[in-house]
This record gives sequence, C-alpha cells and structure tokens, in this order.
Amino acid sequence: MTQQAVPQPTHSAVLVPVPEAEPVVARHRARLDPAAALGVPAHVTVLYPFVPPAAITAVTIETLAAAVASVASFGCVFPRTGWFGERVVWLAPQPDRPFRALTAAVAAAFPQFPPYGGAFAEVVPHLTIGEWADSEAELQRGAELLRGAELLREAEASVLRALPVAAHVTRAWLMTGSSAPASWRTVAELPLAAS
Repeated sequence: MTQQAVPQPTHSAVLVPVPEAEPVVARHRARLDPAAALGVPAHVTVLYPFVPPAAITAVTIETLAAAVASVASFGCVFPRTGWFGERVVWLAPQPDRPFRALTAAVAAAFPQFPPYGGAFAEVVPHLTIGEWADSEAELQRGAELLRGAELLREAEASVLRALPVAAHVTRAWLMTGSSAPASWRTVAELPLAAS
C-alpha cells in the first residue's frame, strides 16, 4: 500500500474559525461550499489571497500576529442569512465591525495583498454556507443552475431554523493549502487582544 504525497500548498488565507456554527452549517457546507472539501472550517475570511506559502517566514507570522492582536476579542451573533446575487448564501455576523477591523489591520500590514485581490470595493464579513459556481459550461446548463439555486434555498431554510448562532472570537488562523481535497492546514493560531 502506497501513501499519497501531501500536495505542496499553493495558497494561504487568514480567517476566523467559527466552530460554534459547525453544527448548523457543516452538512450544507459539505455539499455546497468547495472550501469545506479542501479542509477549511466554517469561518469568516479576514484576508484572502494572502502571502504565497513558500514566502511565509517567521517575520510574516510575527507581523500578522501583531496586526491581529491590534483588535480585541469580541462576541458576535449570526442572526440572519445574506446573499451575493443568487449564487452564494451566507451567515451575517452582528456586529460586523470587529471583522472589518481585523481585515483593515491585516490589509494595512500587508498592503500588497488587498482583500479578495482588490476585486470588491467593499468587503462584507460573512460565513459562507454554500455557493453555486459560475462558469461558461454551467451557464449552458439551465436546469442545473436552477437545481443549484434550489439547493442553496433549501440550505438557507434549514439554517434559518437553527439561528441565531452565538460565537466568541479570540483568535484568527493562518492557513495554507491547495485545490486538493483536505489539503488545508493551520500554520499559526493568532490571538486577538484580551477584551
């Protein structure tokens, strides 16, 4: 029996894990969120994409830790869902200001890595429940698109029955991985300041 080689990580992200949400979203994420299959837990993204894994050094982690520690730990609740178009359903944290402060602090420390590559004018803190990917091939399969939207609506209805989810945020994680299943690993746990 041969052991499969672990693929070299090609991406990194800074995120806030939300284990309190797992009982509510895990089964939906397993079906509808590609990040779940990669080994990424239920989370709110702080900064992605981040430093290429091969370029992460002790200084990178120290700088990141200082940025994360500039924000005090906080409690939040996820009382409702939200949508990006009709393709992504997510949990909305309240308050969202501390998540925005984390993103701002980390982005200021690493200005060469803007959130989501600078693709969005505003970064909306969210915990993804599921998404339906957008591709040319998919656009030609109308029935599958309708089924994808239906699956997202079903997941949303299920999650809404279990809300609110309360969480206490005390740390962020630096994770690295690739597009291979179960490839994402935690490189560093970064504490927020005591509140």
